[in-house]
Amino acid sequence: MSYVSIHSAARSRLLGACAVFAALIATLCVSATCLAASVSKLPPVRHVFIIMLENESYQVTFNPQSPAPYLANELPQQGALLSKYYGIGHYSLDNYIAMISGQAPNPDTQADCSTYSQFVPTGKADANGQLPGAGCVYPKSVRTLANQLTDAGLTWKAYMEDMGLDPAREAATCAHPAIGAADGTEHAAPNDQYATKHNPFMYFHAIIDDKKYCDQRVVNLDHLANDLAHLDSTPNLVYITPNLCHDGHDAPCKDGKQPGGLISANAFLKTWVPRITQSPAFKKDGLLIITFDEGNDGTVCCHEKPLPGGPQPGGKMGPGGGRIGAVLLSPFIAPGTKSDVEYNHYSLLRTLENIYGFKHLGYAKDDQLNTFGADVFTAHPSKSK
Repeated sequence: MSYVSIHSAARSRLLGACAVFAALIATLCVSATCLAASVSKLPPVRHVFIIMLENESYQVTFNPQSPAPYLANELPQQGALLSKYYGIGHYSLDNYIAMISGQAPNPDTQADCSTYSQFVPTGKADANGQLPGAGCVYPKSVRTLANQLTDAGLTWKAYMEDMGLDPAREAATCAHPAIGAADGTEHAAPNDQYATKHNPFMYFHAIIDDKKYCDQRVVNLDHLANDLAHLDSTPNLVYITPNLCHDGHDAPCKDGKQPGGLISANAFLKTWVPRITQSPAFKKDGLLIITFDEGNDGTVCCHEKPLPGGPQPGGKMGPGGGRIGAVLLSPFIAPGTKSDVEYNHYSLLRTLENIYGFKHLGYAKDDQLNTFGADVFTAHPSKSK
C-alpha cells in the first residue's frame, strides 16, 4: 500500500471519528445537562418582571380543567411553559429568600418567621455562600440580587399589593415588623391582605437598614402602572407580590368577597399581564416570569442541597419544594414554546445573574444547575425593531 493510500485511510478514519464525536456532542447538548446557556448566548434582556403566586402544584395549575385557564392555557400559547420548574422548600419564605439570595432554608425561614428575629450565624459562609445559623433577618454580609443591581448602577423595585392599606398594621413602604416582634401580617385582615413573609427584600439588613433606599424601592403595587408608562421609569427588575387573596394563598379571601385560590390569581394575572406586556420596557427587551413559591408535594430537582447543619429542604414534606411550573413571556420567546428541562428557584437566580452579568450568590453558584437557554429563548427578533 502506498504512502498516499495509507494517509488517505488514516484521514478518513479521523474524519469519521470527528463526525461521531460531533454527533455525540449535538445529542448531549439538547439534554438537560447541556442546556445551561452561556452568558454570551443569552438574549439582551434588560427588564425582568416577576410575579410570584402561592401554593399550587403543577398538576393542579396546568391540567386541562385548571381553575386558572388564562394562566394554564392562554399564557403558554403566548410564551413558554416550563413544565419541570420546582420550589426549593416549604412553607413560603424560604423559597422567596432563595430566589433573591441563594440562601438555603434555615429552621426559622422554613417556618415563615412568625417572629421577625435576627439571624444568628454559627460560623462563616462556606464556599457555596451559605451562612450557617438560624433566624430571619440576614446580616449585611449576605447580599441579594437587589444589591447586585444597585452596585451595577441598575434599578429595581418590589411592588407589594395592599402594603400600607392599614397604617396601624404596617407602613406603606418597606413594611416589616420590628426586630424581635411578632409578625402581625402573617395572616390577612379584611381591609389589608399584605404579608411580610411574601416580601423577601425585608429579610436582609443590606436592604432595610438604609430606610430611604428601602422606602424608594419597596412600594405598594399602585405605583406600578405609572412606572410602566415609560421606558426610563421602568426598573430593570420588577418584583410583584399580589396580596394573600390574589396570589392564590387564601381561599376564600379574608375580605369575604372573593373566592381566592387559583380563581383569584387568574383574575389578577388577566389584569396585570397585559399592562406589563404592553409596556415600552417589555416590548423592547423584557422577560416576564410567572411562578409559584412551592407545590403541595415534596419532590425535588437540580441536585438541591440543604444549608450545612440546617434542616432538610421541604421539612416534613421533603426533600424539596415540589413541582410548580412556570410561564415566561418575552419578545425573545416564540409563542407555544415548552421546555421539560429541570429548573428551580436557584436556577432562576443564576439565570438572572447571567443576564445582568453578575457573580452568583449562594446556591446559584452550583455549576450543575440548568439556566434558561435555547430551550426557552426560542425567538430572535430583529435588532431593527
